[in-house]
Amino acid sequence: MFSVVDIRNGLENNEFFLEYLPTLSLPDERCVGGEALVRWRKADRVIPPMEFIPSIEGTIFVGEMTYWIIDRIAQELGRWLYETAGVHIAINVPPELWGRGGVSYALRKSHLLDDPDKIVLEVTERGVPDKLGVDTINSHGYSNVKIALDDVMSEEAKLVFLARLNVDIIKIDKSFTDRILLNEWPTHEDEIHLRLLHDIGKVVLVEGVESSKQADALREAGVKFVQGWYFSRSLAADQFRAFYENHS
Repeated sequence: MFSVVDIRNGLENNEFFLEYLPTLSLPDERCVGGEALVRWRKADRVIPPMEFIPSIEGTIFVGEMTYWIIDRIAQELGRWLYETAGVHIAINVPPELWGRGGVSYALRKSHLLDDPDKIVLEVTERGVPDKLGVDTINSHGYSNVKIALDDVMSEEAKLVFLARLNVDIIKIDKSFTDRILLNEWPTHEDEIHLRLLHDIGKVVLVEGVESSKQADALREAGVKFVQGWYFSRSLAADQFRAFYENHS
């Protein structure tokens, strides 16, 4: 675990940076956008997010890091976003900040809300029941901005809950995709869950696609959108723009 001083020094010394994980339309493997992911280069090492994100959660840096991410996206991709048709950027919003004015203010100040269709706000599914609740997420107040629920596990009880949420995109967790390589997919329940998500009008995006076997299986199941290293790892801004141009 890193200390508050470590995180503060990292921000002040410009050690954090962004990469963008492409999102693809699976039927034609066309890039339609990306997800902004924060990275930390400390000395000669890039620290994995799972090592430093827990040190940020529950601290003042939750807000500070989120606002920094929004500003950095605007600096790196802002003009390109609005000059390029058919592309969006997804931004993770911690449950503690959901529905508060700071995120909306930062988005407007950075001009990322000049064209709301270019922005997707993601909130983790694990944060909804305990920190947000159905009413909070259903009255999120981000006009015309698409909302995605991240890290969703494929369980029938969850689908009943998801049907009540005012979200546009359901991001299915990587553990779902991993079962394909173990020949444990699709079960009858998996097929039912995917069909139900489509029936209740949610866009399904499956994470963690790392092989042609997984891509083919998801394509056959009718999944429309995916992310994963089979198509591309996360990329620096200029590399992401080039990837989009080559896959659009």
